[in-house]
Amino acid sequence: MKAAAMKAGSPSTAGTRTLSSAAVERCVSAALERWAPEILGLSHAIHADPELSGQEFRAAKRVSRLLRSAGFSFDGPQPLLPASFSATFGTGELVVALCVEYDALPTIGHACGHNVNAACAVGAALALASVADELGITVKVLGTPAEETNGGKVDLIGEGFFEDVSVAMMAHAGAEDVIGGSSLAMGMWDVLYEGRPAHAAAAPSEGVNALDALVVAQMAIALARQQLPPASVVSLIVTEGGSAVNVIPERARASVEMRSPSLKNLRTIEERVRRCLEAGALASGSTLKVTPTGNAYAELRQDLYLSEAYREAMSARGRAVAFNEDPVASTDMGNVSQLVPSIHPLLGYDVHGAAHHTAEFAAHGSSASADRAVLDGAFGLALAACAAASDPRQRERLLKIGR
Repeated sequence: MKAAAMKAGSPSTAGTRTLSSAAVERCVSAALERWAPEILGLSHAIHADPELSGQEFRAAKRVSRLLRSAGFSFDGPQPLLPASFSATFGTGELVVALCVEYDALPTIGHACGHNVNAACAVGAALALASVADELGITVKVLGTPAEETNGGKVDLIGEGFFEDVSVAMMAHAGAEDVIGGSSLAMGMWDVLYEGRPAHAAAAPSEGVNALDALVVAQMAIALARQQLPPASVVSLIVTEGGSAVNVIPERARASVEMRSPSLKNLRTIEERVRRCLEAGALASGSTLKVTPTGNAYAELRQDLYLSEAYREAMSARGRAVAFNEDPVASTDMGNVSQLVPSIHPLLGYDVHGAAHHTAEFAAHGSSASADRAVLDGAFGLALAACAAASDPRQRERLLKIGR
């Protein structure tokens, strides 16, 4: 690290003590070594006990128990989401938030590696706690459930839990080390068509076929894809399409997911897709009800200074982190990054070519390679935050955001 030593008493470092970058690195490394068994034990426990989005009660308790043992306080306001929490350590004016994800996927467990995400964030928080007083920071750990579905971070934003935050961080499990990437803005809808049932052979003309409405809508969406903004994706699955072949379907349901490189383009897509859905209702005579599912996800913006500080720290662990701005999937961390400087690097370990959201990817989440990634990523996140807290210019920039 090349972070400058702090100058005690300067306007941007008031209340802190001089600590060299080498001393900071030693403290962070020592803290991670001390807590390594508990950090990796947490990763393994969450991996072995997957919980679905919004139901991560045992994972939240495991994380909270570890943070309490390290002296973190839970005395402040707590989020309304039952599987969430807010914990803090230190009293410094620069607030560094670590976002802890821990939800799994149905039937395939931690196929997105959120046990690694969680343990890495907790490890970074424990490491930062060891230098919180010296660097004048408050370490804030937020349990953020339901990343795979409703977007718990967006709910925490709405409840004000990021209002005092100057820096937000987490790392995400992956096949390689990458920083700088964006993500796709995303919106999700539940779609319901309702018609009128009738005997499919004896009196078909008496029915209003809700499934026909959905078929027309699917065709319209397929044709519309050519005119959508570049890099946009619309996905649709039918979740209900009738109860018996000899009955005109009274009801048809679908789930629609829309993604685009920006929220602005996402709104364009939503307008186009809604018209396609309305076309199905008009053509069939069915009624249409569209219900948003969860929160819309914004595109991810990664802070350049923090990204470079993370890369430099990871090089000290023998990792070459690639810089790539291409969008990858979607995350509610994007909403956080629209408010405060953030990083969300991909944290690589050996997955033997397996892709995210597969059982094969999940199988490698508690391997020795994944364990190394957890500790290395925690080091990288912690040192990136320390670099920003120690640099007078960066500290002043970040403090203006967190006020």
